[in-house]
Amino acid sequence: MPLHLICCTKQVPDPETPAASFRVDPTAKKVIPAAGIAPVISPFDEQGVEVALKIKDKLPDTKVTVVSMGGASARDVVKHGLAMGVDEGILLEDPMFEGADAYQTAYALSQAIKKLAPFDAVFCGRQAADFDQGLVAIGVAELLGIPALINGQSAEFISSNRVRFERVLPDGIGVFEANTPVLTSYSQEVGAPRYPTLRNIMAASRKEITTWHASDLGIDAAEFTPKTRLADLYIPTFEGKCEIIEADTPAEAGEKLALKLREARII
Repeated sequence: MPLHLICCTKQVPDPETPAASFRVDPTAKKVIPAAGIAPVISPFDEQGVEVALKIKDKLPDTKVTVVSMGGASARDVVKHGLAMGVDEGILLEDPMFEGADAYQTAYALSQAIKKLAPFDAVFCGRQAADFDQGLVAIGVAELLGIPALINGQSAEFISSNRVRFERVLPDGIGVFEANTPVLTSYSQEVGAPRYPTLRNIMAASRKEITTWHASDLGIDAAEFTPKTRLADLYIPTFEGKCEIIEADTPAEAGEKLALKLREARII
């Protein structure tokens, strides 16, 4: 039976946005999109898609589905996955999903994955490249009741129902195995993901993206409540002061520096 792999992706502000162009609305507690800089797929999620497609390269009958949750602009993230070689794209779009926290996001994604069943493996990024919490993937696994292998560099199917997973450790490579269905997440050790070819970009533009709303996923607004509260969102400010230590000799300068550091309780 052909494999079915599901990739969870998120649209984020471009990590290459210049610091001078980055803005937040502290009242609304939201990031203000930088003018002229389009949001992109979260890089770690893109690497998860790459691992899924490497499996498809070896097992061509494999079906890969990409799922993203967000507004209308998140269709571009789904299209990006299709241009990389994914077979099907799903967008979770609903006013209820706006401003969702990690739990709500994991819940909506888990409901979508259940709707896409049967599946063999779920592929996620280590963390989103905006808030960097790293909570959604493990939350999806918990809500689906399946094992999770996280922060890896590669995965392969060693049988129709068993996955071998590699993760970089401080002293080498850790190799893990798990029965399917399983959730896996990936880090930068995967390497650069494939670049969509012109042919795949044109093919992706012709593919229909399926849109599911909260009602399609059986999500009740009364139960879709956040587990966390964003207390504040702001751009930190940094101040620096410089004091020139004058002395006749290096030894005298060193002594004065040491006294200054002691006064500041640094040493």
